[in-house]
Amino acid sequence: MVRVAVCLAGCGVKDGSEIHEAVLTLLSLKRAGATLQCCAPDAEQMHVINHLTEEVVEGETRNILQESARIARGEIVALSEIYAADYDAIVFPGGFGAAKNLCDFAVAGSAAEAHPQVKSAICNFLDDNKVLGFICIAPAVCAAAVRDHHAVVELTAGNCPDTHAALREMGVKTIDCEYSQVHVDTANKIVSTPAYMLAEDIVQLSSSIDALVAEVINLCQE
Repeated sequence: MVRVAVCLAGCGVKDGSEIHEAVLTLLSLKRAGATLQCCAPDAEQMHVINHLTEEVVEGETRNILQESARIARGEIVALSEIYAADYDAIVFPGGFGAAKNLCDFAVAGSAAEAHPQVKSAICNFLDDNKVLGFICIAPAVCAAAVRDHHAVVELTAGNCPDTHAALREMGVKTIDCEYSQVHVDTANKIVSTPAYMLAEDIVQLSSSIDALVAEVINLCQE
């Protein structure tokens, strides 16, 4: 049975994991027969956003792991407890939390750095020849993590010229594809898809997530 870790970044599109992307990822992986383990860094979020007003809530802090537990229904462990040797793949859903909490791409752009635990996990999975999946803006997390560590990786970046440019400055080869498509970097066993960067609704998103999961499972079984 394929064993997959799913790394979350909080709860809610503006300051954590995009909930639709996270839940559909879990559903699709489970339907594919995978054994799942949700995880997240045990650290504070960059900030807290009121999702109704889209404004920063001043003076409030939230923990990434605790917030991610909302999506995982409490079945979650700290990312520091995830070891590449125990899994076949790791998947990162999108949401601004990926670019704010798992790395600082949202504020640093092409100078972004990954959270140390995230960098360690991604590099360890790559070094162990395991499969990695990145959804929506999560390829920015990969780009930040593998900077100066690994050969050039290939990642999707939606259709935003600024995002493509920033990832290229980080040493990534960026790929254009539609919401329903994925790109497989066969040399590095990395699968990525634009998801809500291009999908217009949850139906389109579902096809994007299912396509990514199918490729992740295929690579795990090769």
